[in-house]
Amino acid sequence: MTTLVIIALYLLVTLGIGLYAYRKSEDNPDDFFLAGRQVGGIVLFFTLVATNFSAFFFLGFAGAGYRIGYSYYGMMGFGTALVGISFYFIGHKVWVLGKAKGYITPPELIGDIQQSDALKVVYLAVMVIFTLPYLALQPIGAGILLSQLTDGLIPQFAGSVILSVFIVIYVFLGGMRSVALTDLIQGIIMFVLMFVAVAVVGNALGGIGEANRQVMELKPGIFSREGADGSFTPRVWFSYMILWVMAVPMFPQMFMRFFIPASTTSLRTSARLYPLVTAFLFICPIMIGVMGHLAFPDLVGREADTILPRMLSAYAPEWLAATIMVGALAAFMSTMDSQLLALSSMLTRDIYQSFFNRDVSIEQQVWIGKILVVFLSLIGLAIAWKPPSTIAAIATQAFTGLSLLFPATVAALYWRRTSAASCVASIVVGEVLLVLLYLQIIPSGFTLGFLPIVPLTIICSLVIWAGSTMARSKVSKAG
Repeated sequence: MTTLVIIALYLLVTLGIGLYAYRKSEDNPDDFFLAGRQVGGIVLFFTLVATNFSAFFFLGFAGAGYRIGYSYYGMMGFGTALVGISFYFIGHKVWVLGKAKGYITPPELIGDIQQSDALKVVYLAVMVIFTLPYLALQPIGAGILLSQLTDGLIPQFAGSVILSVFIVIYVFLGGMRSVALTDLIQGIIMFVLMFVAVAVVGNALGGIGEANRQVMELKPGIFSREGADGSFTPRVWFSYMILWVMAVPMFPQMFMRFFIPASTTSLRTSARLYPLVTAFLFICPIMIGVMGHLAFPDLVGREADTILPRMLSAYAPEWLAATIMVGALAAFMSTMDSQLLALSSMLTRDIYQSFFNRDVSIEQQVWIGKILVVFLSLIGLAIAWKPPSTIAAIATQAFTGLSLLFPATVAALYWRRTSAASCVASIVVGEVLLVLLYLQIIPSGFTLGFLPIVPLTIICSLVIWAGSTMARSKVSKAG
């Protein structure tokens, strides 16, 4: 009962924030989708962090720590810290263009720069297709969490539905204003309670140092650079460095954050602080996953993704375990609300307005966006009904698909001689090759021991260079 009361109170607080934002909001696309482009530095930082730290961070990191060990922290902590560079490299140019021309969505910006509806549609399709599985991770994570904390009183899928309903309500009401304000609160809660979780579990096991010593005796591979299964070779490490730098800015919910700052100073501050957060915060769930071998030594596959709530249920008082898990709910909600808003804005403006009703009114755009929020949440729940793989595996596939937009994005923003056709070809070739690798039609040896992101990025970049060069040559000859 205590657990249910604490969770209910938290959900009601987020709903109250949504109602507050609704009263402050204006009935236009800029306000609903981008909070009027007036988000300050502190709120921007927390909304970037909270949006990116999701079920993958709380449950996926802990599960990976259990399966792989501390090598996962080195790869994730350092690799994600580098994201701060791409945040500013991509974000500054996007902010300038968005401010000048009123862009709201990523496909709208990229398509208009290259004056290509085809590029806009392909860019949109990739963002939607690869964001939907990641969207589904949030209700999946919430379902796992609520089921574990209530000893099955709330079934896993019922927990997924409960979380989704509350998110849809406050996003429907207040749009980006609700999302940004809830992200601020959720980010603070997430930071504090994750550190508390490590302290509680470590203390119950006789101290963090002693717990790690015991795990090292049982599973020495967990403390190696290669990880427990020996899979984290130098080439795999390098691949993940590239993957995070390229993938994170390409998530539509992250890309759209580049439109909302009140100034570039806010964006610059966030880019500088982001690496510090990853360095200190990412170790926490991985440490709990490693220490989990002492209490739950035989978890396999998707069971490992439940290690964090299992450890809290085993070693923390009910009220404290429930309070800490509110931090996990905060992570799930702060990602899912942003994903719903980003996808609904793209489908509204880049599909409905662009191809079906160019004269749609401002009020209608907002209402269509709200309807799509509900529809997209149902798709996420449909995927969550029977999740296909571990949380880390789902996230990695989503990251790879989105990261293949990066070469075309950089070229469109910074290379004036880029042709739209070469960008389209780059994206299509990259995604087709990714699917063929996933289906094992192309043998795994093709990647030479790297993750697919490395050879595919090289190929995508060469396609853009070759296509743009040939297009310029044709223009020169025609002239």
